Amino acid sequence: MRGYREMFDESIHDPTTFWGEAAEAVTWTRKPQRILDDSNPPFYRWFPDGELNTCANALDRHVDGGRGDQAALIYDSPVTGSKRIYTYDELLDQTARFAGALRALGVARGDRVVIYMPMIPEAVIAMLACARLGAVHSVVFGGFAAHELATRIDDARPVVVVSASCGIEPTRTVEYKPMLDAALDMAEHPPRNCVIVQRDAHRCELNPNRDVDWNDLTGADPVDPEPVAATDPLYVLYTSGTTGKPKGIVRDNGGHAVALLWSMRNIYDIAPGEVFWAASDVGWVVGHSYIVYGPLMAGATTVLYEGKPIGTPDPGAFWRVVSEYGVKALFSAPTALRAIRKEDPAGTHIGRYDLSSMRYLFQAGERLDPDTFAWASEKLGIPVVDHWWQTETGWAIAANPMGVAPMPIKAGSPTVPMPGYDVRILHVDGSHCAPGEEGAICIGLPLPPGTLPTLWGDDDRYEASYLCEHPGYYLTGDGGYLDEDGYLFVMGRIDDVINVAGHRLSTGSIEAVLATHPAVAECAVIGVADEIKGQVPRGFVVLTAGTSEEGLAEELVQLVRDEIGAVACLKQVDIVPALPKTRSGKILRKTMRGIAHGKDEPVPSTIEDPAVLDALKSVLQD
Repeated sequence: MRGYREMFDESIHDPTTFWGEAAEAVTWTRKPQRILDDSNPPFYRWFPDGELNTCANALDRHVDGGRGDQAALIYDSPVTGSKRIYTYDELLDQTARFAGALRALGVARGDRVVIYMPMIPEAVIAMLACARLGAVHSVVFGGFAAHELATRIDDARPVVVVSASCGIEPTRTVEYKPMLDAALDMAEHPPRNCVIVQRDAHRCELNPNRDVDWNDLTGADPVDPEPVAATDPLYVLYTSGTTGKPKGIVRDNGGHAVALLWSMRNIYDIAPGEVFWAASDVGWVVGHSYIVYGPLMAGATTVLYEGKPIGTPDPGAFWRVVSEYGVKALFSAPTALRAIRKEDPAGTHIGRYDLSSMRYLFQAGERLDPDTFAWASEKLGIPVVDHWWQTETGWAIAANPMGVAPMPIKAGSPTVPMPGYDVRILHVDGSHCAPGEEGAICIGLPLPPGTLPTLWGDDDRYEASYLCEHPGYYLTGDGGYLDEDGYLFVMGRIDDVINVAGHRLSTGSIEAVLATHPAVAECAVIGVADEIKGQVPRGFVVLTAGTSEEGLAEELVQLVRDEIGAVACLKQVDIVPALPKTRSGKILRKTMRGIAHGKDEPVPSTIEDPAVLDALKSVLQD
């Protein structure tokens, strides 16, 4: 604890020294002399006079250092039966050539490229190629609806869109080209060209006036990395906005490289040559930070997995990958663990594989409930490390620094704030909450390197969305508390706090109790209107395989009453086959809440399976 405290205190009280030392891990073309530009708050900029190239830090420097033969990228696709390992030499060659192809199509430093692709190596190559040119990529999750794709194209105004003929799911093939063509018809600012990867599962028709086959570009002359300012944008990643217009989270080059390199060594305990697997998608921030940039800049081997935790072919899919490639650390969302546990509660499939290489299981993306934590800890026998962050921050706000000073794990907590994150719990009036008292989780400015400096083309919206509620602080939008040891507990979005007859209750605390029941695979609690009490909670649970429903709802209601008290007023628990989720695994509680209140709630573009929500509507409106 002493090691962590000293490290954290220096980052808060002497950030220029702390981050200046961390910046030594980066290969700069011009080393920064200034660490923090705080002349224009709240628009702080890190390493303002530094210059670098992110792709060179991810590829070239490892090849130049004599490690070109090491595996850089492992592609494993159970949905197609394909596997391939790319060395650093091979990945650099293909990236440099595709960068040359993009340059021939007119892409220059500062131009935007939209990438709309499945989990295939070409997606990683396209991202790195953009970084090599100093172009700004914006990855849109493959399979997003045409309208959502069009809004992102119009906001980013790309010179080129890179896509594929299709994505492949366990039970279907998703044709991308019709959705891309429809989006381009809607867009006011379509690109000059589209580059299309033709996949064997489905080949699409190309528009000769706009589309170019990826394979026709592989012979392009390779290009050298273009040095850019540390404050130049590396990518824009869109997240849903409350106004209907997506918010473009900007990530700069310099702060991003420094923060991710620090996190790979100090949070994830990953050294060059070790295998790291983030079981996410390049369409999400986890894919950017920890499938592509973090592991490669650290000189590790990263896994690109085109499959699911279950059904490709069974609940042992993750354990097979860990065993086959010697994965040291696996990073997934809790929803993946719950899906595995639902299908294999006894952990039978875990025993089928040699998992001796795996030292850690990291969890993020949503709250890790204590029961799922306990199940994984028992079955795997290794540290199950929760950590918490956001698309906006790009890396962990709170975590357990396994590579420098591992701390005791507390179930339900992502442990402690990481360097640079001055986490405070605030009341509505801005006053500070006492230890154990719930409030809004805020972060004192300046935010550390790697976090968003602003929104794409909209400084005013950046301030209005994150900085105005509590001046001097970034509003995370989540509620929670710090305990007497300084551990953070994240209880859910602020709008998931309900007011029951004057008592403020976090739906996350009720979910935590429901999740302790051995029959519950996953659950969600929402607040619904009540004439007498204002709001009351309502629970929805999915059961583990082979569990009987008889008497279970009443048992769960009593469990919450016993653990939280009658004040919780939970009287209704519905047993459902599945919960509606985004493709990243987050339960759509806000959408469920709107439907329960009789609103004509639009289906979110990020939904994994609309049929699950359709099946749930009659239950929600009951």
